[in-house]
Amino acid sequence: VLIVDDHRIVAEGIAELLGAQYTVLPIVTDGTLVPALVVKERPDILLTDIAMPNVSGLEAYRQIRRHGLDIPTVVLTMHAQAAMVDEALSIGIRGYVLKTAAGEELLLAMKEVLRGGTFVSPSLWPRTAEKPRPSDLTPRQREVLNLLATGLRSREIANKLNLSVRTIEAHRQALMQAFQVRNGVELVNAATHLGLITPND
Repeated sequence: VLIVDDHRIVAEGIAELLGAQYTVLPIVTDGTLVPALVVKERPDILLTDIAMPNVSGLEAYRQIRRHGLDIPTVVLTMHAQAAMVDEALSIGIRGYVLKTAAGEELLLAMKEVLRGGTFVSPSLWPRTAEKPRPSDLTPRQREVLNLLATGLRSREIANKLNLSVRTIEAHRQALMQAFQVRNGVELVNAATHLGLITPND
């Protein structure tokens, strides 16, 4: 795992957390160095902050992709804005974890991303102690949920909303986490039961 964070004390803490399960490459604090190091070291997974001097984590990832590489990547950041999450997912990043999360959540995100899935911190999808309410969902989440309820597949929804399939899959996975269900059918049933999907929708 390659850890990229300009706050070395934070990066060292992350490295200590991951050291029992992963081989940790030397920490990188400058985003400009990331593409060359990824090309040289070929890490199994990249863990990066977003806000860094010179080159952001998102731009570093874009540069990696321009080298023809698709390294499983998890963002670890303080940025909780929906627009930032959407941007990260749209360019191909598969994991988005807030720095306020517990270490176990980061380990879970990395495991999910390494096996080809997508993980978004559940705290980014506000919910009550039981299940989400209409006010807990962003307009985009509600839109994706309603289109799933019509029976559209992820690719069809992506085409309709002019988003990438990976972005739709990430929204779907995050909604399933928020509703605490295992698949799309359970998601639609739970949302309908809670009044989040209606015939008018």
